Amino acid sequence: MNAEIITVGDELLIGQVVNTNQAFIAEKLNLIGIGVSRMTTVGDDEGAIVDAIRGAWREGTCCILTGGLGPTHDDITKKALCRFFSCGLSSSPALREHVAALLARRNLPWTAMAEEQALVPENAEIIPNPVGTAPGLYFRHDDRHLFVLPGVPYEMREIMEGSILHMLRPMAGGSAIRHRTLRTTGISESMLAQLLGNIEELTGGASLAFLPAPTGVRLRITAREADDRQAGRVVEEAERKIRDRAGKYIYGIEEEELEEVLGRILTERGMRIAVAESCTGGLIANRLTNISGSSSYFERGVVTYSNRSKTELLGVPEELLTAHGAVSREVATAMAEGVRRIAGTDIGLSTTGIAGPTGGSAEKPVGRLWTGYADAGGSMAVKFQFGDGRLRFKERASQAALELVRQRLLQIE
Repeated sequence: MNAEIITVGDELLIGQVVNTNQAFIAEKLNLIGIGVSRMTTVGDDEGAIVDAIRGAWREGTCCILTGGLGPTHDDITKKALCRFFSCGLSSSPALREHVAALLARRNLPWTAMAEEQALVPENAEIIPNPVGTAPGLYFRHDDRHLFVLPGVPYEMREIMEGSILHMLRPMAGGSAIRHRTLRTTGISESMLAQLLGNIEELTGGASLAFLPAPTGVRLRITAREADDRQAGRVVEEAERKIRDRAGKYIYGIEEEELEEVLGRILTERGMRIAVAESCTGGLIANRLTNISGSSSYFERGVVTYSNRSKTELLGVPEELLTAHGAVSREVATAMAEGVRRIAGTDIGLSTTGIAGPTGGSAEKPVGRLWTGYADAGGSMAVKFQFGDGRLRFKERASQAALELVRQRLLQIE
């Protein structure tokens, strides 16, 4: 079985709201062996909604639609459904009771809008919504299935996971789809592809997608097999081969961020880190403290943006700054050593660079980064050259600095 996903709302078309519903639904369908053949987004227009439903109903066996089930004037999905299925709206006593109970718990009065929420298309099956007033709706004819859900993400997810996936699982056709995403950093998409070589030989029966981002490339392995166990074996074999060739660049899986992985390593080793930032402006400290439990390994972070602050707070010698400039191997190393010494931590980490768009030179162009590292065994610094874009530079610089720590701790060369 394949499915189509339709999302409704002007806010999605103008970019005011990020369409997370599509991604969530597609992921959940894939996990039960249902692929997604098409995603369609339409505005709050009755004709456009009807056309989208008609196309999905004609071409696919399963369609999931979200959005437009609320009680306000711009919520017109129920009208579009009645128009498509040539039916009217009728009040559901059970749904009316549910809405009344939900309003009572929230100490809200019964209104005309509440009455509207109790109306559903006459030939729809009602799927309960435990956390909201708009129910899910189910239409079916022969081998065609249409599920209609609220657009509010937490309500949609509740109905999707609590009801619809259970209804769809027996219809999936006995196949299973498995994904595994490997998170890489420190290598470009083209260089990674070259390193991996022949993709078909590498993945066997699986497929491999390259998903680049400013901080790294995600590798998504996908296998579709007769059952979940076989799909899992295919994915695992492909992952093993990929790690054999590119393991030094793989820091995590699925949605793991580098700061989460690094925090786990520091925790396991009982080590603490302190950070001195210049060009990243506190972004590394922010990322480290985004992780629950970071107080066990993150001691402090200081933003030493000016030369004066580097000297006063970290003890970087003025003559070092004069001789080499703030953006240099020598200063990055001294910053890492200084923050480690002052904080009394196992590790000191530093960043100094030119985020741009101004401030660069032929010798030190915009995008130049030096990140320093210090521990009981000594200190060092690594140079990077990133592209334009101030915020993108800061993001990449923070990633490079965190990755340097991971590599040093794991002794990756």
